[in-house]
This record gives sequence, C-alpha cells and structure tokens, in this order.
Amino acid sequence: MKNTAASTTHDALFKQFLTHKETACDFLTLHLPASLRQLCDLTTLKLESGSFVDEALRATHSDVLYSVKTHQGGGYIYVLIEHQSSPDKLMAFRLMRYAVAAMQRHLDAGNTVLPLVIPMLFYHGRISPYPFSLSWLDMFSQPQHARELYTASFPLVDITIVPDEQIMTHRRVALLELLQKHIRLRDMTLLLDKLVTTLSLGYTTRQQLRAAMHYLLSRGNTPAPGAFLRRLALRSPQHKETLMTIAEQLEELGRRKGFRQGRKEGRHEGRNEGREEGQKSEALRIACEMLRSGMDKAIVQRLTGLSEAELAQFKH
Repeated sequence: MKNTAASTTHDALFKQFLTHKETACDFLTLHLPASLRQLCDLTTLKLESGSFVDEALRATHSDVLYSVKTHQGGGYIYVLIEHQSSPDKLMAFRLMRYAVAAMQRHLDAGNTVLPLVIPMLFYHGRISPYPFSLSWLDMFSQPQHARELYTASFPLVDITIVPDEQIMTHRRVALLELLQKHIRLRDMTLLLDKLVTTLSLGYTTRQQLRAAMHYLLSRGNTPAPGAFLRRLALRSPQHKETLMTIAEQLEELGRRKGFRQGRKEGRHEGRNEGREEGQKSEALRIACEMLRSGMDKAIVQRLTGLSEAELAQFKH
C-alpha cells in the first residue's frame, strides 16, 4: 500500500480535487466511457465514504467513491476512482475488491438489487504507459477459464430435479444426494428400496452410514425408526452390524422412555420413588453408548430426554 511521504502528498492533492463535487463531475464527463456516461445523471453526484472493512476485519481503502442516480429512473451507480502513483500488477483485483465491498454496503443499506460499480484508475507514475492489464480476469494463470467461469452463471447442483435413477449412479455421493433430496418425505420408509440399492453398491463407509442414519432420524419422518432400520439392516448385509446397533439403541431408548412415563404415572399410585433414580441411571448408560457409537449429541438428547448438563459428563 502507499506508505511513503511522496505517496501521501500525491494522495492529498488528488483528494483535494476529486472530493469536490463539481470537479468530479468534470472528471467523469471527460473520462467515463461514453456508454457508461450516458447512464449517469451527473447532477446527482454524491460523495460517499470510501472506507470498507472486509470479512477478516482488515481495513481497506478506496480513494474516492461517488454515488450517482441513473437517467433511467430508480437505482444507483457507484463510481470508484482510485489514485496510483506507481504501477501495481494486482490493481485490477484490488479495484474489484473495492467494487464488491461497495455493492455489499449498498445491500446492507436495505437495497435488494446490486448496483453497478464503475472502478476507475487515475495513474501518473514514472513508468509510461501503465504496464498492467486492468481486467481482473487477466490476473489468473488461466484467463480464458476465468472468463468462462466469471462471466456466466455459476455451476449449480439442483438435486431436487435430478431423477433418483441418475442419483443412484453417483457412486460415493449417491447416498448423500438421495437422502437430502427426499428428507422432507412424509414417510422415509418409502425410500427403503432405493437406500438398499445404493448401499449395496459398496461405496458408503461406516462413518458415513452412521452420519446418514443420524441425519435421517433427526430430520426425516419415520413412524417406526427402529423397525425401519432393522428392515434396512436385513437387506444390507455389509452394513447389518452398524444398522442393527443403531436400531437396538433406539428400541432400548423407547423402552426406557416408556418406563419413565410409567414412573411418572406411578407416582400418583404411591410407587417407590427410588425407582426413578434407577431409570435415570439406565438412561444415562444408554446415552453413553449412543454417544460412543458416534451418534450426534443433539439427537441423543432429544431421544433420551436427558438434559444437556446430564450429557455433558460424557467424553465423546
């Protein structure tokens, strides 16, 4: 950046002139490309703050920033004028960063449409003419690929419109895509056959399967999750042990929750309150096993009814 006394002097003079609205109007009338100048109503020029803060909270600075209304009605154009007394190979990228920061501030002000930001460089260095490209796309090692990427729509994976038959050919991401496409089904058991086929291909790791089943249990709708997992286990021999373990844990939890409910009702009938502590200990034991098997803590808490403080005693 500009740290020398000479640069400070250059900057001071530049800003003294270009922060004057009428002077800036003359500058833009002379130097804006004609097609862009025709868009701008230069009588509406308004000097804006040129300081921005990026995601890492590092202050960046653009020399002069003006907003201007368009001749076509609503909307704003921002003109960003940067002063430079020495060449900078990455100046085009720097200008792009400033432009995007100006767009973000425009959105933060409550606007919902991106403004056009016109970066301009005012240069008066010793080396003449200015030696570097001002297309930020030329900063890439493969400019042609950069142009293809950044001047067109970005790649989109809209899994909602991909046929299931095609998803099931996607090897190691098939299970992920299939579950996330259908996670809002009223009954995830309707997906059983496709899950069996996907698992039979042998691409899913044990850790991925556990994560997938925990996701299904926490986000999906399955009337009898234990029975569903058992059916899936019986038809997926290579994953039977993992699936059966999860199913057994769920069923044990169901029994314990039933006992807990019975305990509550039994209080009104004078049952021994000491039984409560025994059932709590058993619920804690099961929760510990589930956590050790890799089940998400939030799911265990929801299924067991235990508090976050009670689960915090386990290291997992």
